Amino acid sequence: MTARADVRSSSGPSAPPFRGATAIEALGDGRFAAELGHGFVLGAKAHGGLLMALLTKAGLARLAGDAPGAAPDPLSVAADFLRAPALGPVELTTEVLKLGRTTSVVAVRMSQDGTAMLTATVTAGRLPDDPPRWTDLPDLAAEPPADAIDPGVGEGPLTLAGSCELRLDARTVAPERGGTGQPVVRGWVRPRDEPTDVLFAVLAGDILPPSVFNLGGTLGWAPTVQLTALLRARPAPGWLRMESRSSAVVGPWFDEDVTVIDAAGRLVCQARQLALAPLAR
Repeated sequence: MTARADVRSSSGPSAPPFRGATAIEALGDGRFAAELGHGFVLGAKAHGGLLMALLTKAGLARLAGDAPGAAPDPLSVAADFLRAPALGPVELTTEVLKLGRTTSVVAVRMSQDGTAMLTATVTAGRLPDDPPRWTDLPDLAAEPPADAIDPGVGEGPLTLAGSCELRLDARTVAPERGGTGQPVVRGWVRPRDEPTDVLFAVLAGDILPPSVFNLGGTLGWAPTVQLTALLRARPAPGWLRMESRSSAVVGPWFDEDVTVIDAAGRLVCQARQLALAPLAR
């Protein structure tokens, strides 16, 4: 299904969790309003993947408004996380940089109380329906096994159980075993009572706990500095399976690459970020 630039989504109690959390309201002049806090919250902050989805949705809405009848898909979203917005209202300001037949580009800025929080560039076009000519993907089970960890059960920093169904591969979450391991985490996620669409695939690119936590010695947070998501196909209904891994951790800085595969075994999102993992003293 093509990602829709729908700005009339309800954020009330009857709306499914993801649709409600990504609801935006058109304010005119390429500006949109959103409210952080309708699910997908970690502690006192909105989840980074949700912020990426909101930036993407606002960008697509602006393009749809400038080219009536078009329903562009996101091809890439590159975001800089300047500050962490508080829960509450935010404003999304958009500027079309290019309108083209193959790709269009729009800049999006999220601000709160007049201060810039995130900036992004959304490149949109048409995602292909063709089968891939070649892929090299991790071997991940289509659905979570019976012993997968539900991070919404019990206490912990990742409590998203009310917003989506998330499961973690117990073999790749070293702190759960009381030890350390390689910076590789695998898991599965799907929305509750709504379709698995392209915007949800954007969220899935940042849904897993930081893989660097497996190394130990870091504080319990890892703020994203820059995140780029490449969308490759519209996801099939069902579970999305994910693998995240870091290739270098130097001082407090680390990279993380995430591969997102849908229920049909197709690559739907590749995400790469630069983040901070402050060392415990």
